[in-house]
Amino acid sequence: MSRAFVNEDAGGGPPRDFHLPPPKDPAFAAAAAAALLEGARDGDTASAEEATGYRWGEPALASHVKRIMLDAEARGDERLSQLARRFLG
Repeated sequence: MSRAFVNEDAGGGPPRDFHLPPPKDPAFAAAAAAALLEGARDGDTASAEEATGYRWGEPALASHVKRIMLDAEARGDERLSQLARRFLG
């Protein structure tokens, strides 16, 4: 994981709620991809990794991240698009 996405001051507070469906839910992987990108945007990738069970750059999430990236580009959300490109790295 890139150190650029780790908040050194993270921790000490209550666990972050990423509003994920149950892991066996078919929508879990897509939600996990979004959570990882959301965590990275907030400088708290570690919490997202802990919540999802996936690590930054997980190949199994690539198709979901690509979809998020294309949607972000269409909406003009350059930061989310940039994070998605880094994830796909």
